Amino acid sequence: MRIVAKVGTSSTTADDWTINRPAVARLCDEVATLRRVGHEVLVVSSGAVAAGVGALGLPARPSDVTTLQALAAAGQGRLMEVYNAELGRHGLVGAQVLLVPHDFIDRRQYLHARRTLNRLLELGCVPVVNENDTIANDEIRYGDNDRLAALLAHNVGADVLVLLTDIDGLYTADPRTDPSARIIAHVAADDPLLAVNAGARGTTRGSGGMASKLAAARIASWSGVRTVIARAQRHGVLNDAVDGVEGVGTAFAPHDRSLSARKLWIAFAAQSAGVVVVDEGARRAMVERNTSLLPAGVLGVEGHFDEGDTVEVRDLDGAVFARGMVQVDAAALQQMRGRRTTELPEDAAREVIHRDDLVLLPG
Repeated sequence: MRIVAKVGTSSTTADDWTINRPAVARLCDEVATLRRVGHEVLVVSSGAVAAGVGALGLPARPSDVTTLQALAAAGQGRLMEVYNAELGRHGLVGAQVLLVPHDFIDRRQYLHARRTLNRLLELGCVPVVNENDTIANDEIRYGDNDRLAALLAHNVGADVLVLLTDIDGLYTADPRTDPSARIIAHVAADDPLLAVNAGARGTTRGSGGMASKLAAARIASWSGVRTVIARAQRHGVLNDAVDGVEGVGTAFAPHDRSLSARKLWIAFAAQSAGVVVVDEGARRAMVERNTSLLPAGVLGVEGHFDEGDTVEVRDLDGAVFARGMVQVDAAALQQMRGRRTTELPEDAAREVIHRDDLVLLPG
C-alpha cells in the first residue's frame, strides 16, 4: 500500500520553538515499521516556521508574511536534518520535497511532481514534503499542510491518508471545552464532511486545526482515498490506521466520485475571491447539462476578483452550488452580466466560467 502521513507543527516542535526530536523519532520508527512490511510511505511535515523561530531566538511567531517566509528558510534545513538522522537509524533515506499550489494546478507541473515522487519511492526513499513557504505567494498558498497532504495523496495515488494531530479524532464538539463531546469513529462517503462544528484555529505554533483537517478529508474522499484523523502520540498509530483498527481515530470512507487535481483545487483548496449569482436557467444548465457559465445567466457580482481567481456560484435562493475559475474580472463581468453572447464586444470573453474549470458541489 501507499500511505501519506501528515504531521503538524504541534507534533514536530515543542513549546519553546525547538524541534521535538523524540516526536520525530517516534514517527520515523512507525514509518520504518510500515516499510519493513512492504508499504510505501510519504511524510508531509510542518514545523519549518516554528523551527526558524527557535533557531533565531524570537520570543513568538510573527504574523507578517515576509518574516514567516524567512523563518521557513531558516527552519526547513534544521527540520530535515532531524528527519534524515532519525530515518537513517533505520537505514532509510529521507528526501526533501517542497511544493507550491502551482504544482497541482498546472498539468505539466502536476505530472512532473508525480514522476519525481514515484521515482523517489522506487529508489527506496521516504519523501518528506512541505509547502515551499519561502517562495509561495500568500494569495495562492495552501495555508496549511492538511490540504497539501490531501492533494499529494491524489497525485501519487495513495491508498490511505493519515492526518496526525493532538486529539484522538473528530468529535461532536470541542472536547477541550465540552465534556459531553464524543468521538465520531466513521464518516460515510455521502455524509457532509464539514457539517460538524469544528474549531478553525490550530495551535499558536501552527496554522491548521480541525476545520482544515475536515477540508483535507473531503478532498481525499473525492480522490478515492481513505482518510484517518488520529492522535500523533498514540502508539502504533500509523500501522493501526493503515490496518483499519477500530478506535484508532476517525475514518473517512472514500467517495466513488473522483475529480482531477485541478478541480480538487478549485472545489476545496483555493480561497474564494467573490461570488457570482446566477438565474435558475443557468443553474439548471450547469447542474443538468454540465455546461459552462455564460454572461447571460449572471444576475449579480460580489467581490473584487481578477481573471483566473476562484469564485463561488450562488443561486437565487442563496445556496452555493458550484465553484469555478473565472475567465473575466469582476468589473468586466458587471458590464457583461445578463447579455447574450451576440451582444458582447468581439474581444470579450464568451464564457464566465468554462465547464473544465467548474465544479458542482455536493448537496
